Amino acid sequence: MSVWQAIILAIVEGLTEFLPVSSTGHMIIASSLMGINELPITKVFEVNIQFGAILSVVVLYWRRFLQSFNFYTKLLVAFIPAVVFGLAFKEVVDAMLESVVVTAIMLVLGGIVLLFVDKWFRHSDKEEITYKNAVVIGLFQCIAMIPGVSRSAASIIGGLAQGVDRKTAAEFSFFLAVPTMLAAASYKFVEDLLKLEISDVLKLDIEKIQNSFAAIDPNDIQLLLIGNVVAFVVAMLAIRFFINFLTKYGFKMFGYYRIALGVVLLTLLAMGYELTV
Repeated sequence: MSVWQAIILAIVEGLTEFLPVSSTGHMIIASSLMGINELPITKVFEVNIQFGAILSVVVLYWRRFLQSFNFYTKLLVAFIPAVVFGLAFKEVVDAMLESVVVTAIMLVLGGIVLLFVDKWFRHSDKEEITYKNAVVIGLFQCIAMIPGVSRSAASIIGGLAQGVDRKTAAEFSFFLAVPTMLAAASYKFVEDLLKLEISDVLKLDIEKIQNSFAAIDPNDIQLLLIGNVVAFVVAMLAIRFFINFLTKYGFKMFGYYRIALGVVLLTLLAMGYELTV
């Protein structure tokens, strides 16, 4: 993977991670068109540049992260379902993550749902997230373990379904992304880049951890650093755009876009293109 390819993937990640359009679908197209979808570093890179996207949320909303203890407990109860379902259905989720067909179909189906979301939840106007709301949003987020669903779309709809207004639901989705994506990216970093078992880290096997870091290709580290910086900057811009756009225009345009993207993926597959997640 070249530096320019890393920058392009990071831009795609930053633009799509917090929009309800599925970053997975975009990563498939971008990496496949550049011919790097089969490289071992690509999967590690695509997951770990989420660190930069996470940081953009913390920087943009730093005052919110200095709020009361309730803010963190609500995030915790919303995050727990992802941990439970992720561990319980790890093999099933991993199998689905390897299917571009599933990703494409869910892009289309999710897009159809977004065409009607504004109509279904037009009376959603609550500006406060309760603990019950947080739990339900966390359960909705679990649906996004199916590739192509979009974590952002699932969690925002989970809020809207309970009467939470668009802006509040979207912002809580951003906040919930921090522990969720941090856990996923850290897990992939340990397993795929360091080639370690989680138990080695938990046992603080210092020698094994040091040897794993020493074995990392310096070029890979450079690519990850560049990718995280780019994803950070682009994600900040994307979040600002999304909040303003969502407040004014709703979800319908994202629905049409998702359907078009899903059709593109299915068409490429039908034409014999080798696409991998």
